[in-house]
Amino acid sequence: MAQARTVRELRDSGYRSRSVKQELRDNLIARLQRGEPIFPGIVGYEDSVIPQIENAILSGQDIVFLGERGQAKTRMARLLVELLDAEIPALAGSEINDDPLAPISPAGRALLAERGDDAPIVWVARDRRYGEKLATPDITIADLIGEVDPIKVAEGRYLADELTIHYGLLPRTNRGIFALNELPDLAERIQVGLLNIMEERDVQIRGYKVRLPLDLYVVASANPEDYTNRGRIITPLKDRFGSQIRTHYPARIQHEIDIMETERTRFAADAVETRAPEYMKQIVAELTHLARRSAEISQRSGVSVRVSICNYENLLSSALKRAIRLGEPVACPRVSDLDAMLASTSGKIELETVGEASEEKILGKLAQRAVLSVFNRAFTGGDLDEVVAAFQSGLKVDVSDVMPSEAYVRQIGEARPLHAASKKLGAKSPAEVASALEFVLEGLHLSRKLNKDMKAGQTSYRG
Repeated sequence: MAQARTVRELRDSGYRSRSVKQELRDNLIARLQRGEPIFPGIVGYEDSVIPQIENAILSGQDIVFLGERGQAKTRMARLLVELLDAEIPALAGSEINDDPLAPISPAGRALLAERGDDAPIVWVARDRRYGEKLATPDITIADLIGEVDPIKVAEGRYLADELTIHYGLLPRTNRGIFALNELPDLAERIQVGLLNIMEERDVQIRGYKVRLPLDLYVVASANPEDYTNRGRIITPLKDRFGSQIRTHYPARIQHEIDIMETERTRFAADAVETRAPEYMKQIVAELTHLARRSAEISQRSGVSVRVSICNYENLLSSALKRAIRLGEPVACPRVSDLDAMLASTSGKIELETVGEASEEKILGKLAQRAVLSVFNRAFTGGDLDEVVAAFQSGLKVDVSDVMPSEAYVRQIGEARPLHAASKKLGAKSPAEVASALEFVLEGLHLSRKLNKDMKAGQTSYRG
């Protein structure tokens, strides 16, 4: 059916205006009835955060997300756009998406008075109904709400004329969703202006009141530390948000892995196939979880999921680089590639105290603990007794991050216990065998069952 192009056609079509909160509520109910997720791609919040968001939308409440960095607060705010209608009608030429049946701006009301039912309308897509601003101390009322336009004054209008206003971000997001990130960074006097526009629906600009009954769904985010370190949310504004929802980091290793796989940067297929064994993914995720519990790392600033994502990317890149240089068809990350994660971890964490322990040493110990933890989950009891016995009988294996995969296969030769251990880990190609072998050997060393010698870029494991 053709879309209406005038107010008359819109009325004749039976269109009924809805507030943005009613619109979000209706579309959420429809999704719930169909059993569709409201945040596809968001992992680990199914039983905690998402039910609270659903409750807030059904209650028509604005939301403030409270949580450390890297907890998908902004991502969820942006995904709320999918709960809006695909398109809504607005008066043509309106700066603030005026409802054709009930305009709130002076310009919109004047157009409707002049043209009546012949006033033209346009259709606004859902992605144009989302506004976002990172709160910084230098934000002004003009940025958020508006300012007197000197050009319009020069044209002969009085300062008290609302037509002289150049609208800010909030009015321009009318009938949509507005997200304000890091709310405590916003100066308190600006927070008061935001409170007025949300609660009283008016604001003072250059000494006179402007009535702006905006239709908005407001989402804000804040880091708990910001309340004491950088600023605070004024109590009246905090009270205006219907729901304060506490976000959190993934509680399970598998959730962390799912996020890593979903969010990592992908490129067009290379000539080399990249395969990441499950145990290597678990090591990356386990390292992040250990860092979040480490007393040597500041938990106030948090350990973002971005640490896991970037570490995983660097691990795969290290394996890809080796495969390219050695001319191998398959790239598979090894334990010896874990050093590649130093660069992607060090810039994203803060040490609790400054002492003799360097960042590199702390991360090295965490990586070892991660390997041992994953190893103990992969092998139990006497699974590797025959492997240990083979080393006690004189077996010795050399490994290196630049050693060809075939060299690993040749070294283990007829050592059936090592073949069996590799098979249990799902290794099939030479690259996967090399990765599995390093994992088994390092796990046995960290379990104090094998000796390890390091020199000249090469590591030797012996009984």
